[in-house]
Amino acid sequence: MHILVTGGAGYIGSHVVKQLLEKTSHDVTIIDNLSTGHQATLDTLEQIALTSKNGDLRFYRTDLSNFAEIEKIFLTNRFDAVMHFAASIVVPESVINPLKYYMNNTVNTTNLIRVCNEYVVQKFIFSSTAAVYGEPSEVPVRETTQTHPINPYGMSKLMSEHILQDTAAAKSDFSFVILRYFNVAGADINNRIGQSFPNATHLIKVAAQTALAQREKISVFGTDYDTPDGTCIRDYIHVDDLASAHLRALAYLSEGNKSDIFNCGYGHGFSVYEVIETMKKISDIDFTVETSPRRSGDPALLISDNTKIKNTLGWEAYYDDLALICKTALDWEKNV
Repeated sequence: MHILVTGGAGYIGSHVVKQLLEKTSHDVTIIDNLSTGHQATLDTLEQIALTSKNGDLRFYRTDLSNFAEIEKIFLTNRFDAVMHFAASIVVPESVINPLKYYMNNTVNTTNLIRVCNEYVVQKFIFSSTAAVYGEPSEVPVRETTQTHPINPYGMSKLMSEHILQDTAAAKSDFSFVILRYFNVAGADINNRIGQSFPNATHLIKVAAQTALAQREKISVFGTDYDTPDGTCIRDYIHVDDLASAHLRALAYLSEGNKSDIFNCGYGHGFSVYEVIETMKKISDIDFTVETSPRRSGDPALLISDNTKIKNTLGWEAYYDDLALICKTALDWEKNV
């Protein structure tokens, strides 16, 4: 098959492209504006493609808001499936600048779905988020748990989910898998690619940078949550395990199965303080930690029920180990 990967030079998209190139014979085309993706990541992926000799890798540098250019790319290529990662993802920024998130995450996604329909691309895998659940009514969170986003980021993703569902209901030959990520962390087990964009807000990356003195200190945003140590608890999933979920989703759709939604997590969580202590132990550095007020839009507790993705997609987790996740993140930051 020929797979289009939007945001394929970014953090999660690049790990999926890596696995597509190493584990399948599919051709891959990346669309990325390199706002958070990197040329160095593309160079590494190109080397992986040359080494694996499984499929071709192509790249278009453009933005999904350039509707004419996107249509031209579809006109000159025949895609069998789309994996859509390109998005704005910083929760506090979405609260401050919601229109950026609705334009990039919802409007651009809507156009991408429209073009898929026009050029008969029948399989669509969507990068969604546990933020669609907001403050969940039950923990662990199931796919049937009520969605109630508490920030524009989560709402922009949920709107795109509804657009996908409505499109599939109207077009019997169009199917999708929506993957709702919990907290993605770590880097390629072989230390070739990782989370490269500057000013990242992901806790484990920031902790690794602080351990390496790339940051002066790390802030804990809120210590008065209704959790055992007062800090937020999250379900952290290694990026390579998340990437393998996308390959399973592609195989699932290729086998003619029906559209569906799956949580991507390990089914248990760690607090902010637990993550920081793990990073201190892995790095053997007692770095500076300060407390700050809560950030707007942060729920206290998010843990997945991953029963469905294991049973339906046959997905298995291989890197369910917080210390390993922290080590791969730390090793990657030493290279950046």
